[in-house]
Amino acid sequence: MRHAAFHCVFLRVPLTLAIALGVFGLLGSATSFAQPVTTTPAEPAAPLTLAAALKLALANNPEIAVARREVEASDGAVMQSSARTNPELSFMQEDTRRATRSSAVQLSMPIERGGKRAARVDASQRGRDVAALELVERQGEVRAAVIAAFFEVLTAQERIRLSQETLSLTQQVTLLTGKRVLAGKISPVEETRARVAESLVKVELAQVLGELRVLRQKLSALWGNVAPRFERVDGALEKLPALPTPASLDTRVAQSPALKRAEAEVARRSALSRVEQTKRTQDPTVSLGLKHTPESSGQLLLGVSIPLALFDNNQGNLLEALRREDKARDEMSAQRLRLQSQVTQARERLLTALTEVDALQNEVLPGAQSAFEAASKGFDAGKFSFIDILDAQRALVQVRTQTLRAIAETHRAATDIERALGDNPAEPK
Repeated sequence: MRHAAFHCVFLRVPLTLAIALGVFGLLGSATSFAQPVTTTPAEPAAPLTLAAALKLALANNPEIAVARREVEASDGAVMQSSARTNPELSFMQEDTRRATRSSAVQLSMPIERGGKRAARVDASQRGRDVAALELVERQGEVRAAVIAAFFEVLTAQERIRLSQETLSLTQQVTLLTGKRVLAGKISPVEETRARVAESLVKVELAQVLGELRVLRQKLSALWGNVAPRFERVDGALEKLPALPTPASLDTRVAQSPALKRAEAEVARRSALSRVEQTKRTQDPTVSLGLKHTPESSGQLLLGVSIPLALFDNNQGNLLEALRREDKARDEMSAQRLRLQSQVTQARERLLTALTEVDALQNEVLPGAQSAFEAASKGFDAGKFSFIDILDAQRALVQVRTQTLRAIAETHRAATDIERALGDNPAEPK
């Protein structure tokens, strides 16, 4: 009976200890993993600069937070991969009669062979590298989205200024037309046409003001604020982006986070293939114990067990891992070609837009401005008709609008390059 009591206590103590440790572990986990409640960030009400917008988005963008959590989770995978196999404690008893009863306590320890643990750790570290590069890639995407949204707001502000100048021109034409009608030199119909043109410009101005409100919300949503406080952004739309050389783009493609992530994925798949390869080596289990019988006590038990890989040698999992490694290499090649194509097309768009802006600003716009001024003076002096000044006004507005559109296209093309490459070597301070 003493032996039976000993065995019962022996079994009960680890169970009680395990329950206690589990309870304290849960309490400790609940305390350590508790996260503070976050609030929605709000930008200052002052004019917003591009540097401030980037800082807000990179610190508070929800997609970046998701990628950052993945990196933190992969730290746990690395930690777990380095853990060694737990030993196993077993208790056996034969018969329940005191005269013939025998019992044994045995400790078994699996021994990993073939570099399993090292391969497992390497695979988890490669997975963390992929997660870290995904975070960098996500940051680059958000950075490009902020730049694109910022210049959209800046372009809308410039369109408002241009519409206000156009409204001033139409009001000027309406005033000149009214004077001519009072002098009896032209028909009142011409004044009506001038007022219609002025009303159309007012409608366009109201539309642009509405678009500006939408674009402001689109920009602030990138840092999680759906109710923007800023009224305008502070930037220089006329400062055109530089045209990168093909050689510099090739270098940046090779160093881009997207391509580096694809390379890291190939390394991770290769490490997973090595993990599956090591599983083909069977692990022995060494056992050590004590046996107690009515005739004797404290008999030493030694044992070794080795799995026999007669039917399952992990060949299917190894084949799958190798094919996925090949797939990752193909995806890396496709990613490189995709990036090269995207940046080449964006560079051509940027070159075309820069050429257009240069021609419009240095040749077309001065001529249209001069023609409108001459038509205004001639119409006031009675030398030109209302149609002449209206055509000159329409041509000037069209050229200004086209110039603004071309300038906006230069920034869009440059942003597309940054979005494809995931970097920004000229980030504003």
